[in-house]
Amino acid sequence: MKMLINVAETVVTDALRGMAAAHPELTVDVENRVIVRRDAPVAGQVGLVSGGGSGHEPLHGGFVGPGMLSAACPGEVFTSPVPDQMVRAAAAVDSGAGVLFIVKNYTGDVLNFDMAAELAEDEGIQTAKVLVNDDVAVTDSLYTAGRRGTGATLFVEKIAGAAAAEGQPLDRVAAIARQVNENSRSFGVALSACTTPAKGSPTFDLPPGELELGVGIHGEPGRERRAMMTSGEIADFSVHAILEDMTPRNPVLVLVNGMGATPLLELYGFNAEVHRVLAERGVAVARTLVGNYVTSLDMAGASVTLCQIDEELLRLWDAPVKTPGLRWGM
Repeated sequence: MKMLINVAETVVTDALRGMAAAHPELTVDVENRVIVRRDAPVAGQVGLVSGGGSGHEPLHGGFVGPGMLSAACPGEVFTSPVPDQMVRAAAAVDSGAGVLFIVKNYTGDVLNFDMAAELAEDEGIQTAKVLVNDDVAVTDSLYTAGRRGTGATLFVEKIAGAAAAEGQPLDRVAAIARQVNENSRSFGVALSACTTPAKGSPTFDLPPGELELGVGIHGEPGRERRAMMTSGEIADFSVHAILEDMTPRNPVLVLVNGMGATPLLELYGFNAEVHRVLAERGVAVARTLVGNYVTSLDMAGASVTLCQIDEELLRLWDAPVKTPGLRWGM
């Protein structure tokens, strides 16, 4: 496999060096692997810290900035960051209003963020945690106890980030983040496997002419494999799987997310099919986001995330944001 890297051992370090060069509005601590908005801590604002294994960019480091995350902690590829990173990030962004940890439901992330919260509390930093577990494809997986955290992470980080930017207190920001997670469901599909730099070959076997329905963002198995389907058939399967698990009474936010190797031409076509299925099911759409936001290295495929919203959540979604990976209104 051809990759635009030097050596596998330094791929994350090299990416952080490049991020620092591209985004002077961020403070990128390459050695300790912490990405912080340069103006942190912001007086009177709750700090938002997230993180996880690298390979899902722009999640999480690309979502650091005004209106979203205060800091992010990148681990090695598909590997949790360590508690020391998280504590360092929390200390860098705490203004005295507390810090919210946003954690995808993967065993390593959960254990390490829990340990970091204890260490931060020992240092006098008030913390709260929200667990993102939106993936309806499987109940347990190779990496999780319970549902995986996937596309809804973007919704949680954006909406909670807007609440923090307004100066809302820690308990309220945490409650909003949990509400967003509870109102969100996701389903992903792989058309090809991803390739980690360390391995240099596909991480799982997906024969030509087949796809994986319900794949995880690390290539974890989903519900089933089938012969290749059309965009419309994939949209039917994905949206129906989500709506089996939720019955929206309000309009929804829609995220049509690329897994890393699927071009926008295909993603916009897939989005049209997702909207068709939602219209057939009588589900109103408030806003739509299409692009590569929660990726899996070079995997071809897409995921769909729906979040049922009310007027308050929609207002927070529409609030200004300025990060490398998501920006509007500024």
